[in-house]
Amino acid sequence: MRNKSIATLLALPLLAFSMSAMAADATGRWKTIDDKTGKVKSIVEISKAANGNYSGKVVEVLYSERGPNPVCDKCSGSNKNKPVKGMTILWNLKADGANEWSGGTILDPANGKTYKSKAELQAGGNKLDVSGCIAFICRAQTWVRE
Repeated sequence: MRNKSIATLLALPLLAFSMSAMAADATGRWKTIDDKTGKVKSIVEISKAANGNYSGKVVEVLYSERGPNPVCDKCSGSNKNKPVKGMTILWNLKADGANEWSGGTILDPANGKTYKSKAELQAGGNKLDVSGCIAFICRAQTWVRE
């Protein structure tokens, strides 16, 4: 009985460490919350590539002023007139600390503009503050883990 108690006490810090390590990861599915309206607009799935960079793809469009199947009509290049669902809108984010990522690019499919991007995972791991900037003009959203 005593050995089981000691083993349990020794395992608790390892369990807590592994849970905090999982929470400090931006990978997963996130509800995007519009910074102007507060509405949930889409589900973005963030994944980590073999090179360590993070990217995010729209896997579901929940609300759009342009209907249930919007296209990126204001985009340029290869995204021009492509469906928003399935589109990579966040790429090349790199770890910049334990709960922070920077150096990436984010696309706003509503206006077709790309922004320098960074993200920060909030305490508990269920909220991700995502921002995009052009020069000194920035927009920020808080995404919620699904």
